[in-house]
Amino acid sequence: MSKHNESWGSRVGLVLAMAGNAVGLGNFLRFPVQAVQNGGGAFIIPYLVCFLLMGLPLLFVEWSMGRFGGSKGHHSTPFILDSMAPRQFIWKYVGVFGIFTNIAVAAYYCYLESWTLGYIWHSVKGTFSGMSSTEVAGFFNSYTGFEDYQNVVFWIFCLVLNTYILSRGLSGGVEKVAKIGMPLLIAFGVLLAVRGVTLKAGSAGAEHNGTLGLEYLWTPDFSTIWTPKVWLAAAGQIFFTLSVGMGSIQCYASYLRKRDDVALNAMSAGWMNEFVEVVLGAAVVIPITVGYFGIEGMGKLVSEAGGLGLGFRTLPYLFQQWGPVLAVAAGVLWFGLLFFAGITSSLAMGTPVMGFLRDEFGWKRHSAAWGFGAIVFLLGLPTVLFFQYGAFDEYDFWAGTVSLVVFAMLEVILFAWIFGMRKGWDEITRGADIKVPIVFKYIIQFITPAILIFVFVNSLPGIWDAITNKALYAEIAKTTNPVAAAALKKKIFYVNISRSLLLATWVFIALLVYLAYRKRKREGRFTTTDVM
Repeated sequence: MSKHNESWGSRVGLVLAMAGNAVGLGNFLRFPVQAVQNGGGAFIIPYLVCFLLMGLPLLFVEWSMGRFGGSKGHHSTPFILDSMAPRQFIWKYVGVFGIFTNIAVAAYYCYLESWTLGYIWHSVKGTFSGMSSTEVAGFFNSYTGFEDYQNVVFWIFCLVLNTYILSRGLSGGVEKVAKIGMPLLIAFGVLLAVRGVTLKAGSAGAEHNGTLGLEYLWTPDFSTIWTPKVWLAAAGQIFFTLSVGMGSIQCYASYLRKRDDVALNAMSAGWMNEFVEVVLGAAVVIPITVGYFGIEGMGKLVSEAGGLGLGFRTLPYLFQQWGPVLAVAAGVLWFGLLFFAGITSSLAMGTPVMGFLRDEFGWKRHSAAWGFGAIVFLLGLPTVLFFQYGAFDEYDFWAGTVSLVVFAMLEVILFAWIFGMRKGWDEITRGADIKVPIVFKYIIQFITPAILIFVFVNSLPGIWDAITNKALYAEIAKTTNPVAAAALKKKIFYVNISRSLLLATWVFIALLVYLAYRKRKREGRFTTTDVM
């Protein structure tokens, strides 16, 4: 097995990189939307409960699995999982999700990340100055619609930047970016949050105080708190916010030494993410939006445009109400914040793929990094070229939602029931700088798998509806406009093409895992610890 020399330069760098992996665009674009759509304060309690019963346990599990696999020379999930149940061949193919998800998510995530660079440029350039709210919202459609191809330029630049940083290695690339990006992200978030919560009615065109948004968020409506929809939304947000079920955490942790702490590191990264999301993420978008549109107006905006709508269609217009200087500053801070949130996450998506190529096929670091960049470019092209036809959304649904749930559910079953909770608990607590409450042993074994199975089962009807294109065919049935019907049929065509590409990618990775396994057998690279 490969013994490439990669390691973290410092514990602070590791924790910041792990937190950067978790802190992504969803902290600032998705969380506020989920909170608004699920009752504001009524969402926070289920969200925190899900963090304690599912998010934190999964962090313990994935950090421990990564360190365990890394001690045996594995740096990607197929053989990390295989090392935990070496007599059961199926687990290496379950581990395919840990490579597939990172490639497929990176394919559309880097495009989304590149929008932030484009919007920084346009904020500095003053593009949004003097625009009406409708014109600012329409700018997004023109930007993603190839009116001047700037979106492609920023996308390619973003891909090249990610790939170059990955080629510099963990300590020389990823860790350095995390040490710069995470403090800047927090600083930008604090500045915007202060502006949001101090926004006064009658000032800069605002109709309400910004604090009204915080009151809405932190005042729970107990009459809706037991609604299943709210709990499912809270559980789903945990997947997005912590980047669990992807394989990137296992890869990062695989570069730890056998007795390096995983318990405190997992908690540090997890709670830092919660601070950024719940405190900063909610204190920027919600107060500013409520200040201008009120609670009902914000709810209408969210239902019509979602998180991307608020972040890219609405906030740039609202920033213009603060005057030309503050408008530019706010635009740079907001989209700069999103950029750092995005790049620290997208870098984490490259490491499992690079680890697999280096471990199993002997690729050098630079070759593996640029190979990953080339794969993301090719697989990401449909999300750029056919964004208006739903390719981006398909990637997000299958790779960024379904795949996460499936992998997280199976990995926690492996850890608690196949590998065994006794050995699993030893892995979590070995070298720990804190005493992990014993209750988490039973939460990981019983409660976390039950929650994940419940989430998966409840998602099956939605998965089936997606497979059959139920919503799109329903729209076709309702329309009497032949042009609109033809456009919907064209969208179904591109949606199906996107799914075929994702399925082909998964199968191709599974084939590579099979070839890697055969290569290991031919070379006699299985040690005693690998087969016991």
